[in-house]
Amino acid sequence: VLDYGCGSGILALAALRLGARYAWATDIDDQALTAVTQNAQLNSMQEQIWIGPITSLPSVEVDVVCANILAGTLCDLAGSFAAHQRPGGKLVVSGILESQVDDVKDAYRPYYSRFEFETDDGWSRLAGERRA
Repeated sequence: VLDYGCGSGILALAALRLGARYAWATDIDDQALTAVTQNAQLNSMQEQIWIGPITSLPSVEVDVVCANILAGTLCDLAGSFAAHQRPGGKLVVSGILESQVDDVKDAYRPYYSRFEFETDDGWSRLAGERRA
C-alpha cells in the first residue's frame, strides 16, 4: 500500500491491520512524518512501514494507492500514482468536492478504469483499477 500525503498515517496503518504486507507512507510535511512514526510505534508496526518524504520515496510498485488530498494535487499526481502501481491494482482517492469528480476522473482515465465514486456531505471518494 502507498499512502501518499499520509498525514497521521491512518490509511497505511489501517491497511496493515487489514492484512497488507507492507506500507509506504509519504508526505511533504515533517510533522506528519513524525506523527506516522509515533503511530507506527504505538501500534508495533514500525517493521512493516516505510516512512519518509515524497522526495525519498523509493521506486516501488504497489497493489493499492490511497490519498486524501485536494483535487488539484490529485490530478497532478495521476501519472506518478500509476507509475508506482501494478496493473490491476486499486486506487482510492478522496478530498474531492462533488463538483470536481469529473475533472479527477479525466486526469486518471489514461491510467485507470472501472471508476466508482461515493459522495457524503459534498465530499467524494473516487476508486479505480490500474489499467494493464
